[in-house]
Amino acid sequence: MPQSINMTTLTEIKRPIQSHLEVFEKKFRDSMKSSVPLLDIITRYIIKRKGKQMRPMFVFLSAGICGKINESTYTAASLIELLHTATLVHDDVVDDSNKRRGFFSINALWKNKIAVLVGDYLLSRGLLLSLDNNEFNLLKIVSNATKEMSEGELLQIEKARKLDIKEDIYFKIIRKKTASLIASCCASGASSVGSDKDTIEKIKQFGENVGIAFQIKDDLFDYETSNSTGKPNGIDIKEQKMTLPLIYLLNNSGYVEKRKIINIVKNHNNNPEKVAAVINKVNQSGGIEYARSKMKAYHDNALQILDEFPDSESKTSLKKLVDFTIERKK
Repeated sequence: MPQSINMTTLTEIKRPIQSHLEVFEKKFRDSMKSSVPLLDIITRYIIKRKGKQMRPMFVFLSAGICGKINESTYTAASLIELLHTATLVHDDVVDDSNKRRGFFSINALWKNKIAVLVGDYLLSRGLLLSLDNNEFNLLKIVSNATKEMSEGELLQIEKARKLDIKEDIYFKIIRKKTASLIASCCASGASSVGSDKDTIEKIKQFGENVGIAFQIKDDLFDYETSNSTGKPNGIDIKEQKMTLPLIYLLNNSGYVEKRKIINIVKNHNNNPEKVAAVINKVNQSGGIEYARSKMKAYHDNALQILDEFPDSESKTSLKKLVDFTIERKK
């Protein structure tokens, strides 16, 4: 496994594109502006609680590995962020979530009606940004990712009712829900510098592999100890989410044991002792090791695709960013 990567190293990963990210931040802020004061207040709040800039990093580094970053690349990064932020605002309404990344969600502060309208506004701003700049190919790439994300979410809801998701369905869900977005970041970055279809498809496959590894890492966080309690979080189990370690346990359990586990997840997910018992069973079954091996396989696939590109600063940073996805602490 690669060495542990901290936030200082994330700064190092950004170094080849730092100046571009700074320009992008201003362009992104400008793309959200509105003549309605309430909207401006809310969009400023959204900007203040931005994360690690992972999506713009994939856009700019993918552009850098394929050609020369230009105005189209800034449009691609802004389009990705606008459409993705819109989906997050809507997700918080759907999930009735009051917090995201430690901040109050839009629906928690301004209620659901305003949150849905803000999400719609961001979506429309993304569409207009691409149309105003005649970026039809970028719009197609990102719109397809948005469609995939919606389908993945609905597929998960549909399958979760029985709490009996098979591994192939799990991978289909995370490919659509998570990997499609990172894949579209990479594809739009490559498209923005005029890459041919084969190159765009290759870097898109790279992004898809990274995205799947990223989601499996998220799955594993549920079985790692919390800093405050010293115990595994078990949040996914409490929310009745079927993640890879749990799926592995169910696949390797007898019929009676399997029904017991499903019963706990479905009917006793707020009982700390029973949730802890399921987590313990997952560990004993080898589910954690299995998930890690799958994560590492997708990580290695991504690096193998990168090896087909010529050496550059962007390629070096992308390799480190791939490592970061499976070594991050949160």
